[in-house]
Amino acid sequence: MKKLVLILTCWVLISNSGNAQDQSKTEKISKEKRMEWWQEARFGMFIHWGIYSVPAGQYNGKTISNSAEWIMNKGQIPLCEYQKFSDQFNPVNFDAKAFVGLAKEAGMKYMVITSKHHDGFSMFGSKSNPFNVVNATPFKRDILKELAEECQKQGIRFGFYYSQAQDWSHPGGIGNTWDKKMQRVSTDVYVREKALPEVNQLLTEYGPIAIFWWDTPRAMSKEVVDSLYRITGILQPGIITNDRLGNSYPGDYKTFERGIPKLKPEDRYWEICQPISASWGYKLVDTVFQTSSKLVQNLVDIASKGGNYLLNVSPRADGTLLPVSVERLKAIGQWMHLNSESIYGTQAGPCTEPPWGRITMKTQNGKAILYLNVFDWVNYGQLDVQLKNKVESCYLLTNPKRNFTTNTGEKGISVKLTGDSPDPISSVIVLKLAGMPNAIAPK
Repeated sequence: MKKLVLILTCWVLISNSGNAQDQSKTEKISKEKRMEWWQEARFGMFIHWGIYSVPAGQYNGKTISNSAEWIMNKGQIPLCEYQKFSDQFNPVNFDAKAFVGLAKEAGMKYMVITSKHHDGFSMFGSKSNPFNVVNATPFKRDILKELAEECQKQGIRFGFYYSQAQDWSHPGGIGNTWDKKMQRVSTDVYVREKALPEVNQLLTEYGPIAIFWWDTPRAMSKEVVDSLYRITGILQPGIITNDRLGNSYPGDYKTFERGIPKLKPEDRYWEICQPISASWGYKLVDTVFQTSSKLVQNLVDIASKGGNYLLNVSPRADGTLLPVSVERLKAIGQWMHLNSESIYGTQAGPCTEPPWGRITMKTQNGKAILYLNVFDWVNYGQLDVQLKNKVESCYLLTNPKRNFTTNTGEKGISVKLTGDSPDPISSVIVLKLAGMPNAIAPK
């Protein structure tokens, strides 16, 4: 096994001799330094897209359970049948410039897309897997290269999702238990033939990669997982990774899925990924979408606990998003255009969650600035903030001339609301403290 890992590692270094040797000489970048931009960003776009958008959750006249990208598994579709969907995958309406532009308009700072999901289909011109978007579809364009280039142009950080263990189209991949025609081989063979070469290609041919987002760790040998782990740092020294490579690989940040933690996690760096509707991939019957208000308040809630929000969208087989997805993203962008100061670069709020909304915070020169995101605004109502600090100023973020009266007593700071709510989703009041937060201990 150790011999296999040595061969794999040497193969990576040789195949990238110039690039890898130069980058491997780069001084090791500390985790804190690598995570700086990520903490500042707070908001990113997740994209689940593949040939599963062709059947869109339907197979043999039936709706298949689970999210659309699981249709091969849940529908027990043989590989020879599943591969036929690639013949129908022709996203002629895909426009990388418009797609990245929409993410930017929504206020998102980074993008992560499925380079290979569990079905084994590669959404790029893979040199080690002919079952890919360039060689196996009539589209014949490298979607990931187009997105990578456009993200660089528009200042959006770019990253890859990669299913490293599950692969239902390779005989050594984990997960396909239904296709009896497959002549099984070991997972080591799968890693050597497909996973490692693809990861290597993604990290060397697509420019600077900000994030490598592993998924669904399974029972793979430590040696082969080590080989995947090592090359990310060798080929992209500034890259950050999540916690789903393997049980002994915590990565740089913790990943939560769908449900927002009720309490602030203990982890310094954490992210929640969540679909804008119910399914990760495009599904025909998936028609219930989160409201614009809910999505904005999700973002605020997550930022108030010190986390990042990776919001997933599901392109159709023609390369476009449903109009409702576009409308939701634009609505978030409208709110962010006015209130993003309360999200970007903020820390978790210094006290318990108030019933009227959420609190984010920034600190500078020994003082704290609180952003009171008010979900439930009541004219002549009162916002209670459980801090004992003196207040230097209190005003509306979108109109600094609109000031609010405050009082600091034994029960904390009270802010008197006057007038109508300036925003139906979340109105932001800036509360500048005279020092660092002095929280009242919960009873």
